[in-house]
Amino acid sequence: MNRLTNTATDSGLTESAARLRMAIVRTARRLRQEAAGEGTELTPTAASALATVERHGPLTPSELARIERIKRPTATRILRVLEGGGLVDRAPDPADRRSALVSANAAGRERLRRLRGRKNAFLARRMRDLPEADVETLDRAAEILERLLEENR
Repeated sequence: MNRLTNTATDSGLTESAARLRMAIVRTARRLRQEAAGEGTELTPTAASALATVERHGPLTPSELARIERIKRPTATRILRVLEGGGLVDRAPDPADRRSALVSANAAGRERLRRLRGRKNAFLARRMRDLPEADVETLDRAAEILERLLEENR
């Protein structure tokens, strides 16, 4: 490829990336609004941390910080909020008594189930009237986005 073609390709990729980013941002905003209808006081950051603890736990605050890509003090504050809300349980870390392991408890798992249910129902309602080919395209797009996100871990 010559330099002009590379520039045109880069420009096209940048425009596609901008459209995709805006679609993702707007979708995420709508999903947060759906979750807010649940009457939950969880911030998106706390909900993400709770989901991570559920998926990968039990975790130390440092492990949560690494997975969520946040600073350790931030993870500690979020876990304090989740624990105060009765959504996680804390136990001494047998490998390091100075630290704790945090696990999602039944109330935390139930909160996530309800939040996910509301968000999934919202998307399902929006997708219901789409042609089957569009639904298949969205399935494929989800696979591609998951791969893009996993490649950067």
